[in-house]
Amino acid sequence: MAYVSRLKKEYNERIVSALKVEFGYKNVMQVPKLEKIVVSRGVGAAVADKKLIDHAVDELTLITGQKAISTMSKKDVATFKLRKGMPIGAKVTLRGERMYEFLDRLVTSALPRVRDFQGIRATGFDGRGNYSLGVTEQIIFPEINIDKINRINGMDITFVTSAPTDKEAKSLLTELGLPFKKN
Repeated sequence: MAYVSRLKKEYNERIVSALKVEFGYKNVMQVPKLEKIVVSRGVGAAVADKKLIDHAVDELTLITGQKAISTMSKKDVATFKLRKGMPIGAKVTLRGERMYEFLDRLVTSALPRVRDFQGIRATGFDGRGNYSLGVTEQIIFPEINIDKINRINGMDITFVTSAPTDKEAKSLLTELGLPFKKN
């Protein structure tokens, strides 16, 4: 029998039926699902020091459990001494089991380690059912050894759902365990 993550099992057993009742879906295929999670980090200082990109890629690989790639600049910007094709960031796209495992670790162990954590803001929706969240420090993840990092950086985490509206996406993400702030 293949391994199924705790969160995916909960989605299939409980969340689908809860969302079906809440929004009155007639078919199980109408119920929104989490399609992918993109974790990205911009490294603006990499223009001067190329090793920072390698550190960013290694940290994202360690956090997500999947090999990260470096992102390249698309155009020249003279004021930033930036040339087209220079590495300026790192990203990783998670799907399937790794996506659910990362979300589970984010909700259960990383977000509670944020200083003065009250919940995440509900203003990060884009109008099409996707949600973006900014994390200010990578040291909230237990996989990162604080003694081995060279500088504290943040990252962006984007949750891409199949929900057509923000309300449905927020309901899905709340059911999956994301702790939104109470208004």
